[in-house]
Amino acid sequence: MRRIIAAALLLATTLAVAHGPTRQKVTETITINAAPEAVWAVVKDFDKLQAWHPAVESSTATQGNAVDSERTLLLKGGGKVVEKLESWSEPDRKFSSRMREAGPIPVSNYSSTLAVKPGPNAGTSVVEWRGAFYRGYPNNDPPPDKNDEAAVAAVTGIYKTGLANLKELVEKK
Repeated sequence: MRRIIAAALLLATTLAVAHGPTRQKVTETITINAAPEAVWAVVKDFDKLQAWHPAVESSTATQGNAVDSERTLLLKGGGKVVEKLESWSEPDRKFSSRMREAGPIPVSNYSSTLAVKPGPNAGTSVVEWRGAFYRGYPNNDPPPDKNDEAAVAAVTGIYKTGLANLKELVEKK
């Protein structure tokens, strides 16, 4: 009996040490001095990310804003990302997607939601972009360019750059 207990404890300890990556999350928001409808008009088309995100050279989608549409993003400077639209709601001004091919982004199992909500003052909007993902290297001891910190930094940079540019574009109108 003692051997069984000792073996179980050893196995539990080994499994606890070798747990692998943990799910990471990033949420970025920005307040824009424009009505939610005006901001939504710029971001709502799944195949038009290049219209407001400065890192995207081109964006095409197989079925527009229909659920299951696949979007291929060609990035400035090289690289390709493929995403699948999982939900899209005009009344809620929100859509969610899942990355199928991460290309140069050091993540795996990435999903995100972009939502446009009324802001704190009349005529303003709050845009929230949030994502959940695992680092690009699924095993223990990842290289520095594919660890948790690299994944969080990459997604944070993508969100902040896109939202800042969106604010600039919409507020110019």
